[in-house]
Amino acid sequence: MAERNANGEKTVVDNRRARHDYFLEDKYECGIALTGTEIKSVRNGRVQFKDSYISIRDGEAWIKGMHISHYKQGNIFNVDEERDRKLLLHKYEIQKLDKKVTTKGYTLVPTRMYLKNGRAKLEIALAKGKNLHDKRESEKMRDAKREMEKALKLR
Repeated sequence: MAERNANGEKTVVDNRRARHDYFLEDKYECGIALTGTEIKSVRNGRVQFKDSYISIRDGEAWIKGMHISHYKQGNIFNVDEERDRKLLLHKYEIQKLDKKVTTKGYTLVPTRMYLKNGRAKLEIALAKGKNLHDKRESEKMRDAKREMEKALKLR
């Protein structure tokens, strides 16, 4: 588990794969509707974003494919680990995101889940897919930056 940062937020899981596969443009903070045993698993850090994405259906935003493991002491109250979960966004935000996703070829991906004042929050990003050469270019830029920082440190 990560430490709390200056804002009192505690990062539960970070989606590094999203930064590798997509150009992340606009980021949004949203709440997520969870059951009691799910929030306990989230607080224990038992969350995975592998192959998860956000879809907009009937004017509501839903996250699909996010895995929250069963809470060990939850017994009969545990729910399906990969069920669709509702995201809590304002209506105008959902309409704006839906418009961009349908017309401009963007996709919505989760980038980070964190606890803020005891509540689970999800950071989602409007993203555009990278091609293979874009991924290589990003890797080269990251390596070059790392080398420059290393050289400055040695001086």
